[in-house]
Amino acid sequence: MQTSPSFVPQRSTLVALLVAGAFFMENLDGTVIATALPQMAKSFGTTPGSLAIGMTAYLLTVAVFIPASGWVADRYGARPVFASAVALFTIASILCGLSIDTLTFTLARILQGAAGALMTPVGRLVVLRGTAKQDLMRAIATLTWPALTAPVLGPPLGGFITTVASWRWIFFINVPIGIMGLGLALRLIEAGRDEARRPFDALGFVLNGSCLASLLYALERFGQTGGDWRIASLFLIASLTLGTLALRRARTHPHPLVSLEAFRVPSFRVTMDGGLIARITISTMPFLLPLLFQVGLGRDAFTSGLLVLWYGAANLAIKPLTTPILRRFGFRTVLLANTVISASSIAACAMIDRSIPIAVIVLVLMVAGASRSMQFTALNTLAFAELEPGQTGPANTLFNMAFQLALGMGVAFGAIVLRIAEALPAGQGADPSGPFRLCFAIIGLVALTALPAFARLRRDAGQAVSQHRAAATR
Repeated sequence: MQTSPSFVPQRSTLVALLVAGAFFMENLDGTVIATALPQMAKSFGTTPGSLAIGMTAYLLTVAVFIPASGWVADRYGARPVFASAVALFTIASILCGLSIDTLTFTLARILQGAAGALMTPVGRLVVLRGTAKQDLMRAIATLTWPALTAPVLGPPLGGFITTVASWRWIFFINVPIGIMGLGLALRLIEAGRDEARRPFDALGFVLNGSCLASLLYALERFGQTGGDWRIASLFLIASLTLGTLALRRARTHPHPLVSLEAFRVPSFRVTMDGGLIARITISTMPFLLPLLFQVGLGRDAFTSGLLVLWYGAANLAIKPLTTPILRRFGFRTVLLANTVISASSIAACAMIDRSIPIAVIVLVLMVAGASRSMQFTALNTLAFAELEPGQTGPANTLFNMAFQLALGMGVAFGAIVLRIAEALPAGQGADPSGPFRLCFAIIGLVALTALPAFARLRRDAGQAVSQHRAAATR
């Protein structure tokens, strides 16, 4: 049955909102747990540190199953896969809330990770395939806000729920959201599958999943205080070896699980190399800012949370302006200028000490938050702006692998740089904020290394999506 042209934009907008809601549920669930760990440990009769395995298990499971998401969506259809992932995530949330010990909690988190590995990539694929080029920027902006707001809102929300109710409600609140999302998915998302029925690349699945999981685990061990660097190094070597084999498999296999075809498109390639640097450095901020305010400046948790909320508020406040800005200046100009702004705002945190007025701190955080939103929207949109329809599925798998990797690497990179800063003479003074300020200065400099990649973009890159008319005449 043909859909009326006037209904298509409305339907695509509703689908984008539905997928964004699912993304928010998943992203929030991954960050809200941190403040609830002490109460959870008390319930289980263990220590908060021992529960970190539940968070690690979730991230590693997502890393393992993301490479298979594209094949599963093509084989069984985006609607049933996305709906099943939402249902499975909801069931896993109930099981997390009913957990009685560390083992049952970890198993439930593994189930959640498997569902999340399908929910995010397949949801993004649904939006990409159902949105016209001229509407893609708005749709991607809708999908971007959960990743921007959830890491900021998660810790204070988790603390509030844990204080007024129980840590179990952190998971139970997903139930009504999941039920509503499941119903809307079955109603709004069109059925469809790839009739080609390409075979499943089992060896590619093992190589790619093991490579990502080993890399994330190695980075986490590197970032842990007192972590064993020898074990981390072994996992890093294993990851590099597996990654080399996975690349060879992708280049030689007739039906690789992860196709590298999209790398032939220059704009996509730029969002993978320069974009990876940008995402990693930006992703250090939600991790480092609370530590700076509480450990470095001696602020209480509530004041620290209020300050970080300004960072999150700016993420949302700039969102309505991201599309007009990209339309006015184009992707290349925005990415180059915003990289400088983002790096400068990160480095500006190096000036924050006890003598800096709150108003100045808030201003720095708002600039950093706004630039974060602008960068993520530009990168997430440009990645798919110049792809042909047949390239969207494989590119989506690659994009989600890189995105998941950047999130894990962001926290690990921040922790590693902080450890280095603490070991340097400049970070060993009497001022407890010294190592943090040195850490922000280093990360700000690293963020600038993305500039050469963005400079390689054509001036009219992504013009069909941004509709930046002046780009072609320059």
